[in-house]
Amino acid sequence: MANQQVLTARAREVLHSIVEEYIETGEPVASRTISRGRKDPLSPATIRNVMADLYQEGYLDQPHTSAGRVPTEKAIRAYVESLAARSLPAVELERLRAALSAVESLTERTERSSHFLTEFTRNIGIAVAIPASSQMLEQIELVKLADRRVLMIVVTRDRMVRNRVISLDAEISQDELNSLRNYVNQNFGGWRLADARQELERRLEQESAAYDAILKGLIVLYSKGLLDVSWTPEVYVEGASNLVAIDLHLTREKMRELFHALEEKKRILRMLDRFLEQPSGELSVYVGLGDAHPAMRALSLIGINVVLPGGVSAKIAVLGPIRMNYERVMSAVLQVGNAFQEVGRTTS
Repeated sequence: MANQQVLTARAREVLHSIVEEYIETGEPVASRTISRGRKDPLSPATIRNVMADLYQEGYLDQPHTSAGRVPTEKAIRAYVESLAARSLPAVELERLRAALSAVESLTERTERSSHFLTEFTRNIGIAVAIPASSQMLEQIELVKLADRRVLMIVVTRDRMVRNRVISLDAEISQDELNSLRNYVNQNFGGWRLADARQELERRLEQESAAYDAILKGLIVLYSKGLLDVSWTPEVYVEGASNLVAIDLHLTREKMRELFHALEEKKRILRMLDRFLEQPSGELSVYVGLGDAHPAMRALSLIGINVVLPGGVSAKIAVLGPIRMNYERVMSAVLQVGNAFQEVGRTTS
């Protein structure tokens, strides 16, 4: 709130009016435009004086000598600090909660969250689910496929799902796979994955394993990576095409660089880790992302960190132009984040 403390009430009102007008039109704002929009009789000359002070303090820029003024990143930050996220319309909230509750896996819930963020804001919706460092096994499923292949499905207590298709040297029936599945689920359900794999390895090394049909079958699957699953964050980014309709003043080359950056999941994760600094449940707003990538200078990021039972965490965010409807986007991010957390608690 430091930006607002150095501004008088009048200067703050004028600045906010300039920012709102600029977000609406994208054009430099003249003092006469602000004067006409006010309810009290404040003359264009008085407003020009206020704008001159704001210009000197770094809140406004003047692209051309005879043009109006354009708010700087500093001005937009001061404007954002005055806003408060509001609740979305009840019908949208109900549809959001119903859609997230209708899916069982965290992966699907994360994907749907990015979709709703894009739908609500017409910007880029980002949703990331980050697995817990020590995941607990819920269950596995083994499905026979053609050509001596088997689909291995691992589900953890935090509702993360991983699939892997393996190829075997010999045929195996679905009944045999069911027996192997039941053994693992009954013996290792609720175990940490690392501990379950270690204990399974110990049992398979015993001499009796050579004579036990189930353990003999597990030896084959273990050698193919049973319970040895690579758990990486689930990253979903939707709505990048919305940037095409926005004048970001980028060359074709810079626009290509921007789209390429948005396709790199590692870059997205680094950006979220860097700019979403607030504690879980609190909104973070970052105006101007030039530090993350030169092509993102004209973009802003609004996001929230969410923690679910079992240690899994999530990041819910919207990436859009500096000229975005901040109040609407802040509301959408907060409500999607809250719904994501609420559904996660009820399904865990």
